[in-house]
Amino acid sequence: MDVFYFLCSNTQMAQISPTFSPLYQQIKGLILQALESGEWRPGQVIPSEQELAARFNVSQGTVRKAIDEMAAENILVRRQGRGTYVASHTDPRQMFRFLRLLPESGELLTHPKSIPVDCWRAKAGQEAARILSIEQGAPIIIVRRVLQFGHKPIVADEIYLPEELYQGLNMEMLQAWSSSLYSLFETRFGLRMIRAQERIRAVAADRAAAELLQVKEGMPLLSVERVTYTYGDKPVEWRRGVYSTSEYYYLNDLA
Repeated sequence: MDVFYFLCSNTQMAQISPTFSPLYQQIKGLILQALESGEWRPGQVIPSEQELAARFNVSQGTVRKAIDEMAAENILVRRQGRGTYVASHTDPRQMFRFLRLLPESGELLTHPKSIPVDCWRAKAGQEAARILSIEQGAPIIIVRRVLQFGHKPIVADEIYLPEELYQGLNMEMLQAWSSSLYSLFETRFGLRMIRAQERIRAVAADRAAAELLQVKEGMPLLSVERVTYTYGDKPVEWRRGVYSTSEYYYLNDLA
């Protein structure tokens, strides 16, 4: 029996056209489909490599290679002696993995505190619709918040969210939540942020940014525009932030 055909029919997933991708990549795709469907939720343990190998009718080594790659991408987390878990933004080690700002000492001593400033509903303009892959005029939620490090405002964000994915999000919910925004999105709305793409440039602080970050107008800031994606490479968040870098720097590890 053809192995690829068996994989698709045995898991009763959507039909996939045959490709020339390596077998472990096909296994990775099937595991991602299971994650996207909610078969294994963030924070839950997934079946063992042996069980997955039997399920997909492949070798344990093929499954291990797929899981290794997903662990490197922070989709899965290996825990010695306990198994492999779906990564979760509620895990302290994952909570701020997209935040690349560090103090000059090089070590983040305290977790930043998210302070919501505003939350309102609007209609997606042309740019928001294009970036979030929604119809122009579709309802969106806009959140403004400040990140404080040791009671000092360092980041000011404006965040655009498709309302259909975040129904019920309001200022009261934001104020009551004490952890990261991504852990809120995961816990309350079932949205797991898989990857993010950023564009970075230098800007001068305008009046609004100067007031939020408590700096002088015209002071150099770092502008970070981020689009965040969930399973299936679906954009679920667009944010535009300005960072005060007089005492902090942006770290990006390149491999």
